[in-house]
Formats: sequence, C-alpha cells, structure tokens
Amino acid sequence: MKNRSTAVPKHLLVVDPNQQDQKNIAHAFRNTDFPIHFAASAIEALDYIQNKTPDLVLLEVVLPDTDGIEVCVEIKKELAAVSPLIVFYTDRTEDYTQIAAFEAGADDYLLKPQNERVLVTRIRSMLQRRQHLSEHSGLQLSTIQLDRERYLVIREGREIVLPRKAFELLSLLMHSPRKVFSRTEIYREVWGGKFSADNRTIDVHIRMLREQVGEDCIKTIKGVGYAFGLKMI
Repeated sequence: MKNRSTAVPKHLLVVDPNQQDQKNIAHAFRNTDFPIHFAASAIEALDYIQNKTPDLVLLEVVLPDTDGIEVCVEIKKELAAVSPLIVFYTDRTEDYTQIAAFEAGADDYLLKPQNERVLVTRIRSMLQRRQHLSEHSGLQLSTIQLDRERYLVIREGREIVLPRKAFELLSLLMHSPRKVFSRTEIYREVWGGKFSADNRTIDVHIRMLREQVGEDCIKTIKGVGYAFGLKMI
C-alpha cells in the first residue's frame, strides 16, 4: 500500500466568515496538494463534517452564529473516533480566549496574519507529525485496534493475524471511517493499478475481514462500495 501521506492528500476544513481571510488562506495553499473546503459559519462547518472527515480544521474564534470554541467542542464530540487536528487562526489575542481554546481541545492557536510560507509549513508539520504517530503507534476505533508494527488487529483483547493486504484494506477504511470507498479507490490504494469489474480480489479480502474480525467491521454501501462498519462510527 502507498504511504497515505502521499497517496491521499490531507484534507483541510477552514471555518472563517471573512472572505478576504478565506482568499488569503486559499492563496497560501495554492501550490500545495491539500484539498480545502471553506465554511463561513458554525452550522456550515458542522453540516459539512456529517459527510466528510477533515484531517485538520483551521478555525476562527469569531463566527456569525456562535463562537469557534463551541465549534471546537462539537467537532471533537462528533469526530471523537478520528479526532482531526484543530488549529485556531484568529486575531483574538486575549489570554482567556487562548486558554478556553486549548481547554476545548485545540491543538494549536495561531494569530492572524501569518506569513503564507510559515502558515503552510506549520500546518504541514502538524499533519506530518500526526501521520508519523499514526504509522508507528497504530489506530483504534471503537473495539478494533490496529497494531502496524506487528500487523495485528486486536478486537476486545483478541489478537487477529491478517495477511498484509487484508490489514492494509482495513487500515484504509479505518483511517477515513465516514468515507465510502469505491472498488476502484480501494484497488488503487491497496493493490495499485487499475481495477477491472471481473476482479474478485476485493470481495475475497472483504469476506476474509468479516470472517476473522467480525461481520460488523465493514459495511457494504450497495451500488457504491465499502466503508468502515461498527454502525459507521
């Protein structure tokens, strides 16, 4: 399987009502491979994360419908299983605001304006550190834990040894538990190359995972593909 830091571009959600600030951020990231979605309010941001899971949220404190602190709390609650990085980016300099942000679960607090290259470098560095920790310490969602060093799946204390490709398939789904992966995407990310409709490789590995890890570990989305199961987290 390809390294996810290069195979899958990191996805950013920027929550900021100021159009000029949105333009500045878009310009800063123009030469990166980060897909960016902009939300101008709390409700837009919270609606968005119902369907997409960002790797990092760049969040303004002052929003038209509530404050960014509350949004941070809600995102941490809604995406507890994957816990995206949350970085405040604001011109609010008060100590009490920064303290409240960190108490709400923020990973960093940056003051506007930042030099474009500095901003991108800081964001990239945070994502790379998160990726490094994920690759070396494994991943746990609900009752399933991945141990990448030993290529083990641990469920409720039971260690399950999987073939490498089956492990990588489960890892792919677990790293984006709200995403539905098409067969084409799965084959490209896990096996590489182009998927053909008569190829049963994915079916075999899905069946293997369900038999060894549990029927509920992978959900079939009819006519679309597969997603991590367990009631879709």
